[in-house]
Amino acid sequence: MLLNCDHPLTLLSYSDVPPRVIENFILTGYRFPNYSFRDCILSAFRPTNETGNFWTHFLPMFVFAYYYAEVFDWEGSPSGGHPFFYPLWNYFLCVSLLLMCSSLAHLLNAMSLVVREVCFFVDYGTISAYTVGSSLAYHYYIHPRPGVVETKGNTTHIGDLNSSAFQLFFETLYIPSACVVAVICLLSCCNSRQKWRRHRYAIRTLVFLLPFLVSSTPVFYRLIQSPYSTASVFFYRHCLWLLVSAVFNISKVPERLAPGQFDIWGHSHQWFHCCTFLSILDELHMIKSEVRVILDDSAALPPGPTVAATYGVMLFLQTTIMSIIVAFSWNANCIYGPLRDQLAKKQKCH
Repeated sequence: MLLNCDHPLTLLSYSDVPPRVIENFILTGYRFPNYSFRDCILSAFRPTNETGNFWTHFLPMFVFAYYYAEVFDWEGSPSGGHPFFYPLWNYFLCVSLLLMCSSLAHLLNAMSLVVREVCFFVDYGTISAYTVGSSLAYHYYIHPRPGVVETKGNTTHIGDLNSSAFQLFFETLYIPSACVVAVICLLSCCNSRQKWRRHRYAIRTLVFLLPFLVSSTPVFYRLIQSPYSTASVFFYRHCLWLLVSAVFNISKVPERLAPGQFDIWGHSHQWFHCCTFLSILDELHMIKSEVRVILDDSAALPPGPTVAATYGVMLFLQTTIMSIIVAFSWNANCIYGPLRDQLAKKQKCH
């Protein structure tokens, strides 16, 4: 149910807001970038062109948490604080931050042009961190050495099939490579807000193809050995949803076909959010299926990674990400700070 605010702020057309706020083929439902924090919160319950963007990532947080928690109810599962689950907790925190920051970025970006930039810098940062969170889970649960695959009802240890080249990559280069690629993606996405504006949607979509390829290396190796396992099916679906989400984000369909008809509900970014969440959900099911196999085979249950190898890696990455966000935010303030003050004066005059 939509909330009836005491003094609802007027929603505007694309011609009444700064060019920086305008989205392609979205003609109405804009909020002027001078909302207070309270106004932004209340706008979640009003039909703006950001309302659907907020709810399509806010509500999925609870769905994700529900399916994630199932792991700890399995028979033979160690306690939630066991080192075996360190990578899974990192993955959970990264996905939760991604969904939370994405929804808040769409909700709070109307506070000012500078806040708008900062919101989406943080959004890109959480996406980059998510790729490393996935890599940690892949490394410890789908890694060729501790993992297992099904072969016509029998269990085959992939470690017996492993080559020294793959082993060297997985043990020494996989996680560092994922971190470096995540930083490169963040720098590219943040730059797309200040440069390369014309092709920004394509850049932000395609730039994450690289971390997908790097992070999914253990899965690709698994597919070579067992292309029809349960985990493989979830991975194929994960890839399908990612592909569909990319098509929505780049094509801007359906609003491209009927500008003004999908301003509030049903525009491409909402479908993009839905598809990316479905891809994450299938990824979670894939990781859970591998965790279940390892738990069912007690001989394959490793003692678990260290805090430094999981939380430590993520802390270092998050520190790097925050440093990059602060640098770009400072630059955004230098660019849009004076314009923010001019817009404030203009609004007061009206």
